[in-house]
Amino acid sequence: MKAFQLRTDRSQRLDTDAGLYALDWWPGDQRSTVHSTGNFLQAISPSSAARDLFGLAVAVYCADKLALRADAPDGFTRDLELRIPVSDPERFVAAEEPLHRALRFLTGDHWTLRFRPSSGRTRKTTSGTPADAVCLFSGGLDSLTGAIDLLAQSMSIVLLGHHEGGLITHVQTDLARAVTNRYGKTHVRLRQLFLTPSVPHAGQATPLPKEREDTTRSRSLLFIAAGLALADTLGSQTPLYIPENGFIGVNVPLVPARRGALSTRTTHPHFLATLGEALTALQLDTDAIKNPYRLNTKGEILAATQDTALLAELALGSVSCAHPTAGRWRKKPLGNCGYCWPCLIRRASMHHAGWDRSDQYAWDALTDDTLLDPGTQTGASLRAALASLSGPDDRYAVLRNGPIPDGEARDFDALYRRGCEELRTWLRSGGGPSLRKRLPAA
Repeated sequence: MKAFQLRTDRSQRLDTDAGLYALDWWPGDQRSTVHSTGNFLQAISPSSAARDLFGLAVAVYCADKLALRADAPDGFTRDLELRIPVSDPERFVAAEEPLHRALRFLTGDHWTLRFRPSSGRTRKTTSGTPADAVCLFSGGLDSLTGAIDLLAQSMSIVLLGHHEGGLITHVQTDLARAVTNRYGKTHVRLRQLFLTPSVPHAGQATPLPKEREDTTRSRSLLFIAAGLALADTLGSQTPLYIPENGFIGVNVPLVPARRGALSTRTTHPHFLATLGEALTALQLDTDAIKNPYRLNTKGEILAATQDTALLAELALGSVSCAHPTAGRWRKKPLGNCGYCWPCLIRRASMHHAGWDRSDQYAWDALTDDTLLDPGTQTGASLRAALASLSGPDDRYAVLRNGPIPDGEARDFDALYRRGCEELRTWLRSGGGPSLRKRLPAA
């Protein structure tokens, strides 16, 4: 078992037991092992519970990236222990059980949480200008739609993006600039959180490993916790919007082999409900998190946007891809690869809205027959989608990736079937003969 200790001060010596990594968290300090900029942290002053939940999420995210799944006995499920300083350990102990369940469901790992009183002083911060809402802003199509729909209701919003540098940084800033030009600086502000484990260096008491895990299922917790901290800074009743379509939220495994690593649970209703239990125990506002698209397909949210002209103009500049730099190695454009599961859903939704353009993707899933070759990894999602859409009806499909709370299984089942129909309609619209023959007749 590898243990990770998040430290926000330098008054406590690092334990020396084998396998323990200290994640020092001081932006701008070259000795820090959590690489971050101070811009976001210096702009927030949340309550102690919201601040400490953010600290927990930072530790979870860094541990998730540093512990390789390949080293686990089954090649996937890891045993991870976190030792985290918090202002009120008793409050976090009360939230420990739902936090465990939320983390277990989100990442598929076994987590042990150890809380200790925080020592040292936290940095003095300043509150931000009030706003009507905080909106997570990944640079993807859903978050872009969510931001535009909120602004079209005359709301003032703070967009929050997380990135680790590279392409996504510029996608977020370019899209935010475009919506600001349309709605004005008094209604739109962008806050970006740059945060990732540092590379190994001599200043670390226990050097971090060089390798990085690329599944990083825990990113949604970091994103949500950062959003809650920012919203809490702006006012205890400030809502946090996490705009993501419900079809990708339930993320039904396309084939049995994808029920593990490939069936992520970023905004799955069970994860959000379990996280809500933890927020209640931490005495944070459980009603603060809102997803207006939880029962809509991606195509439905595009078709129903409140500013069609602006969304249609900016949609092509958004990136919804799981492999945005994949084209680099084939001398193809960077951005949306066209073959991953998020890109397939994106293209189906754009077709639903009448905006689909194959030239905006590095690979055209409708006409590139190489993606149908069983020996190519790039076509794995397309082949799995075709197998799923052509298979027998599965009455329990929507439950394959986790339980649906609050008696909403029927609603999510109907949503799932509408999402599948969007995919079928798009695949039939322009697919070549090899692709169309794998689909059932209309």
